[in-house]
Amino acid sequence: MSAILEINHVSKRFAMGGVFSRSYVEAVVDASFTIEEGQPEVFTIVGESGSGKTTLARMILGLEEPSSGELRLGGQLIGGKRNRAARLEFMRHVQPVFQNPFEAFNPLKHVDRYLEASARVLLGAKEDDQVDAAMDEALQKVGLSLAEIRGRYGHELSGGQLQRVAIARALIPNPEILIADEPVSMVDASLRMSIVNLLRDLRDNFNVTVLYITHDLATAYYISDRLAIMQKGYIVEMGPAQTILESPEHPYAQLLKDSVLSVADAGKAKVEAPDRSLAQKASEQSGTGTLVAGSGGRVVRRVAQE
Repeated sequence: MSAILEINHVSKRFAMGGVFSRSYVEAVVDASFTIEEGQPEVFTIVGESGSGKTTLARMILGLEEPSSGELRLGGQLIGGKRNRAARLEFMRHVQPVFQNPFEAFNPLKHVDRYLEASARVLLGAKEDDQVDAAMDEALQKVGLSLAEIRGRYGHELSGGQLQRVAIARALIPNPEILIADEPVSMVDASLRMSIVNLLRDLRDNFNVTVLYITHDLATAYYISDRLAIMQKGYIVEMGPAQTILESPEHPYAQLLKDSVLSVADAGKAKVEAPDRSLAQKASEQSGTGTLVAGSGGRVVRRVAQE
């Protein structure tokens, strides 16, 4: 079975400081994984702020250039500076959904204009009726219709509706992969599960693989088929989501699980914070570690001292 997307030993290093005091920080270190063709899934990258998960997504989207490593789409190298034709071809296969839907749409522009542009440029629709049909079909997939959003501005829609429009825009070229970077963090808590359920429906009903970027273990557990946990630029544990979240083996993965509040803590005046010492030690030693096979089909970053 061939791969749709291959991430091979990808790293990203950012320069900091001036000419005479320059230093470097590794945002992503040696990340590797594959998304297979014909196996739609939700593959989740989870980690706290600064772990490198968004930088990894930006490299896949071409918004950041890798310092080293390879990215391949359908076996073809991607990354670096892409001309317009290469960029449009990539966007027909891979589409983003960003964190804040209110920043994704110009407040002075009708939201349906974004869908129209995608239909004309990426789908190649020429006639107005073809464009309208493509827009309405995509909106129907997310529980909306063209009649509901035509001629409306972003501020006239709720956060949940606007994020659905953003997802509909991404679905117009019928991509194989949807990269959703924290898509529910700016949506009201009461609406988050509707977006999460929508992403799962895209996998089940429309054969879309979702690369889901989040810091929220609760939604990750609910939606994920596979999971990669990142800590300070490193993938520290990766494999079947249920296996990892029920019995994590890496200290940082264990810390993330222990940090999720239990209903048993409801009403208590104080909740004890989990011990971060083992996870911190593992982070400090991660540069000397390697990913090795663990139990249940996972890989875990091990260090020499273990």
